[in-house]
Amino acid sequence: MAVTVETLEKLERKITLNLPVDVIKTEVDARLKKLARTVRMDGFRPGKAPMSVVAQRYGFSVQYEVMNDKVGEAFASAANEAKLRVAGQPRITEKDNAPEGQVSFDAVFEVYPEVKIGELSGAEIEKVNAEVSEAAIQKTVDILRKQRRTFAQRGKDEAAQDGDRVSVDFEGKIDGEPFQGGKADGFQFLVGEGQMLKEFEDAVRGMKAGESKTFPLAFPADYHGQDVAGKTADFLVTVKKIEAAHLPEVDDALAKSLGVAEGTVAALHADIRKNLEREVKARLVARNKQAVMDTLIAKAELDLPKSIVAAELDRMVESARADLKARGIKDADKAPIPTELFTPQAERRVRLGLVVAELVRANKLEATPEQIKAHVDELAASYERPEDVKRWYFSDNRRMAEVEAVVIENNVTEFVLSKAKVTEKAISFDDLMGQPG
Repeated sequence: MAVTVETLEKLERKITLNLPVDVIKTEVDARLKKLARTVRMDGFRPGKAPMSVVAQRYGFSVQYEVMNDKVGEAFASAANEAKLRVAGQPRITEKDNAPEGQVSFDAVFEVYPEVKIGELSGAEIEKVNAEVSEAAIQKTVDILRKQRRTFAQRGKDEAAQDGDRVSVDFEGKIDGEPFQGGKADGFQFLVGEGQMLKEFEDAVRGMKAGESKTFPLAFPADYHGQDVAGKTADFLVTVKKIEAAHLPEVDDALAKSLGVAEGTVAALHADIRKNLEREVKARLVARNKQAVMDTLIAKAELDLPKSIVAAELDRMVESARADLKARGIKDADKAPIPTELFTPQAERRVRLGLVVAELVRANKLEATPEQIKAHVDELAASYERPEDVKRWYFSDNRRMAEVEAVVIENNVTEFVLSKAKVTEKAISFDDLMGQPG
């Protein structure tokens, strides 16, 4: 019998499902008989309760289960016969005017959209590239040296300067009144490294041990302490101790302390270059992939299934709750989280997922086993024990699915770049890494 599919709007469809009452009754009776053989009920030995008693106790729940199963089977069969790609779960409602001897249901659901992707040869994409410079290697060496610096107390007549570790007592007041978090004794920080607000660092820089100073400090409007954000406080600060930093020399001893096998400066530089090149490659891939995905979204035409967007919103809200819980927020599972905060991002994710899936299907861009293995090998290479990392990936289907998704995205990126008008642009290492020059 042909299935009649009614189009409601855009992607929404409706199918009417008719189920014979006798088929449902037969299945209910069969399940109740099976249940009666094992069920334990007060006053009866196991499996000896009369069918009338079992039906009275469990009849409603069994009827509900059978109805759900039969409606689900009927819907799946109808959707398959009509060759429909159903998006999300259908909304099932029982109808009052069923034919005699039958029960009727309306199934309202969405179908996946037709995805139209514009001609990629007309797309213009800027592809960035970057090199690991000697300056980048030297900056990394300096960071490693700072991580291993030692401190020695300065002389009493020496002033605090950038890089010094200072211990201070301070007290701040707003309109003559102290405020929470505005007072500390023996507080340590490094001058010139952004650990304190600029006005605080500027006040302490140049002071000597034992000196005190009063100065105004304007808290930014977006300061994390909401009670003082946007307000100006008067601070009294007293420098108790100043310690000058000593950086280790760049020599073989430093290389050995950093775990470099050869224990030489040259090997240290080579090791740093290798790690930076791996990081640069990952960031370039991510940045160029983003440019490709933006282009695909701009080139694609499709309607979004509301049910898929709603499911994505639910996942994002649950993820936000889990994040709040991980941060120790009380009653995170009950915190009101407006879904509209995530709507644009959810719609973008769904749109991009549908576009990428269509491009993969139409151009056979699925991940091959060889590509997946190569990607896992590359991920594991940066660890001390690569074989353990590989086993960790291959032992979990969820992790392997994530790897497969990344490989597919890479395939799509390469495919689009091969079709589009690509402009190569060299950027600095610092720009790529988001670091100040």
